[in-house]
Amino acid sequence: MKRFVQLICWVVLTSLSGIVAAIQEPAALTQQPARTSPFASAASILAATSAGARQVAVGDQGTVLLSDDDGRSFRQASSVPTRVTLTSVSFADPKHGWAVGQWGTILVTEDGGENWRLQRTDTSTDRPLFAIHAIDRQRAVAVGLWSLVLVTGDGGQTWQARQPPAPPDGGRADRNLLGMFAHGDDIYVPAERGLVLTSADGGNTWRYLDTGYRGSLWAGIALDDGVLLVGGLRGSVYRSEDRGDTWQAIDVGTTSSITDFADSAQGVVAVALDGVVLRSTDGGVRFSVAQRDDRAALTAVLTSESGRTVGFSKRGVVDDLLPQASRTPAGRP
Repeated sequence: MKRFVQLICWVVLTSLSGIVAAIQEPAALTQQPARTSPFASAASILAATSAGARQVAVGDQGTVLLSDDDGRSFRQASSVPTRVTLTSVSFADPKHGWAVGQWGTILVTEDGGENWRLQRTDTSTDRPLFAIHAIDRQRAVAVGLWSLVLVTGDGGQTWQARQPPAPPDGGRADRNLLGMFAHGDDIYVPAERGLVLTSADGGNTWRYLDTGYRGSLWAGIALDDGVLLVGGLRGSVYRSEDRGDTWQAIDVGTTSSITDFADSAQGVVAVALDGVVLRSTDGGVRFSVAQRDDRAALTAVLTSESGRTVGFSKRGVVDDLLPQASRTPAGRP
């Protein structure tokens, strides 16, 4: 089971197109606080978000990085009560946020990510959470392995499971739910087999949107005008202008798997494995594509109000994401 969970948690760092079956029972989990390291900014990072003007990134071994200078420098959070891999982070406002990860772990902060408390973990089985969305200070939704959905309405004091319906192709609701984003009251969850789950009631009930793709979708974003973009394996990007009822496949000129999107006044930025950076100035209709010389496995991207773009990867914070992404990848049409 341990090998299985590691593969799931690092799905955005590999080119796996499926899920590896569990072959071992998980070892007992003993929670220990994250280590302090002078090399923390080089830790593997899986997700990042903004908490007001602060940037917050999470990743391997309970790493939580904070930046208060537009991503120019990062430091570790003062207190993180776990060393499990953290896969997602979301803030309701500059102070209140949650992070999730391996063993169904949920952490909460009330001071902008400086200090964290453990709200939930499940040592009976390692069923990781892959994404969290903070609706407000009291409400949040977390999703993960085998269609695991958890919701809270009391600031995380309690978390209740919600069961998605059976998928449109029949069978059990056991898709892996790999990301989450929102537009207004609508929540969207990119998942396996080209499906996107959506909820309009805070994660309590769900329905499926079919992009027409049959691979895994890892990430997505809702633009200010309501346009939805989702991406995943082998450079797959799909776009919707009608809240996900219909989707258009977008040829982005790369087969590198898409791991994250960000939006700013300068346009949409997407990052992918192999150091690929995609940019669009027309709402995701067309993308330019470039590749970093270091071919870093890019896992997350943030854009600030100043227009600065910060990247994250398996090797930590990526300085000057866009200036170094200047070489067109081989094989672009």
